[in-house]
Amino acid sequence: MGAPLMTRAWRAHNRPLSHFIPLLGGWTCDRTFPLRQTAHTGGMTISGFAVAVVREDGRWQCTKLDAAALRNLDAAITELRGQRSTGAVFGLLDVDDEFFVVVRPVPGGVALLLSDAAAALDYDIAADVLDLLRVEVPDEDAVDADDVWPEGDLGLLADVGLPAEEMQVIIDEVDLYPDEQLEMIAQRCGFQPQLSALLAKLPG
Repeated sequence: MGAPLMTRAWRAHNRPLSHFIPLLGGWTCDRTFPLRQTAHTGGMTISGFAVAVVREDGRWQCTKLDAAALRNLDAAITELRGQRSTGAVFGLLDVDDEFFVVVRPVPGGVALLLSDAAAALDYDIAADVLDLLRVEVPDEDAVDADDVWPEGDLGLLADVGLPAEEMQVIIDEVDLYPDEQLEMIAQRCGFQPQLSALLAKLPG
């Protein structure tokens, strides 16, 4: 399992403003991290971003989802289903710089990928993903701080350029933040410029 959430939270609050991000096939240039969306659930504020990715006629488009998608899986699914496209539609959720979720509506249901099942111990949206996948929330005593435990369909983006094996490689990069892992996904699929441009404009 990945690093304990307390460790990740400390790392997120102490992350540098900019550094190099490794991407498949090489290194991208130094960048400054964008401002974040925030969602509120009870007394807890969740930061991160929620983005809808659409491929229409061979062109990629990234748009911001409502901040509620960071805390409510049903809200994310409903908003993604409202995207009008004959091509690929999926959502990328960076939740609190702790983990990411990929949500892809499909005929008759939804394909899901949770980068680390241990997040379900602390986040309702991660627990909801496991619930839809019919996977038990892991026992806290079984969490291994030296590994990650993805759950869901590693191949849900295979048709747009990211095979399951490469998705696993990205998830295994435990030294990266979730937004960096999502940028790796975007780079491999071909929509990194659109994603980066959107994130740079997100309000705080």
